[in-house]
Amino acid sequence: MEIRPAYASDHAAIARIIVPTIRAGETYALDPQLSEADAVAYWTGTDRETFVAEQDGRLLGTYYLRANQAGGGSHVANCGFMTGEAAAGRGLGRAMGEHALDRARARGFSAMQFNFVVSTNNRAVRLWQSLGFDVVGRLPSAFRHPGLGAVDALVMFRAL
Repeated sequence: MEIRPAYASDHAAIARIIVPTIRAGETYALDPQLSEADAVAYWTGTDRETFVAEQDGRLLGTYYLRANQAGGGSHVANCGFMTGEAAAGRGLGRAMGEHALDRARARGFSAMQFNFVVSTNNRAVRLWQSLGFDVVGRLPSAFRHPGLGAVDALVMFRAL
């Protein structure tokens, strides 16, 4: 598997990964009705670096890396990660997470923060904790899960 920068030619494959996750509405605070074009524009915005995980010519996952805040908060990185359904449970999230940590260090970030990890996204919470992230905040009932109702969102952080 190769993790590489995303190209414009990857946008259709990125859409096939991110749109179903956005439509499900279970893990990202994005409008489930976001158009495909707007979803890809969000994921590949000019304020971030976007990467894809490719195996045998097929994109299996994607992530972006950006500064969490501007100005005085620009030394802290922020990321978003999504994998295709076919890649679930194959270590792709871990590989992308490790890649993101290395890339953030290379860019000079001193920490990484996830602002809004849905607490019921157990696989993500376990993964980030195994990669050294701590839960530093809990936002009670901050996310409207389509099946579970109001659930907490977590703020997760680690120094680099």
